[in-house]
Amino acid sequence: MKLSIELASESSKEWIETVMGDFDSFLQDHANCERKASAMAMSFVAKYPDRLEIIPELIDTAVEELEHFKAVYEIMESRGVQLPAQMGQDHYVKQLVDKCRSTVEERFLDRLLLASIIECRGAERFRLVYENLEEGELKKFYHNLWASEAKHGNIFVKMALNYFDKNTVYTRLEELNEIEAEVLSGLPLKPALH
Repeated sequence: MKLSIELASESSKEWIETVMGDFDSFLQDHANCERKASAMAMSFVAKYPDRLEIIPELIDTAVEELEHFKAVYEIMESRGVQLPAQMGQDHYVKQLVDKCRSTVEERFLDRLLLASIIECRGAERFRLVYENLEEGELKKFYHNLWASEAKHGNIFVKMALNYFDKNTVYTRLEELNEIEAEVLSGLPLKPALH
């Protein structure tokens, strides 16, 4: 059974050119994204403490994302790049969350599936970064990160399948995937993950 989907759109050549043209700013945004991803996994634990089947995996995901943050921060330190003074709102994620339905069960499903799509988009973009970096430690780092984020894209769909039937999960996943492509196409180009 397939636990993730092919994204409905690909990131543009212009996006990767923007990132490579201001890589230090990309690192700052990347660090923020890892912190937010860790917090997002823990927010599931806080909001759904009765979903015992998925809590251990959510905690593991939160810890792994925090480890990614630490690794990005160490790269930033080595380059003399500081964390931004403020962690701004991620308009990509906000627009996606705004598309979530409102009943408790539907929102739970939508948030899990959006987490999957966001992780899949991250994996796709980390692959592009990896492919465009010169040989060295930074290239190795993004190669490893690409593999890790791809795995995260799968676990949130697997979590959803604990609580919802396969048809419901995959039908909504496809709908949200199309919405994500629309949201992504409307974002301004900037040296950021989203």
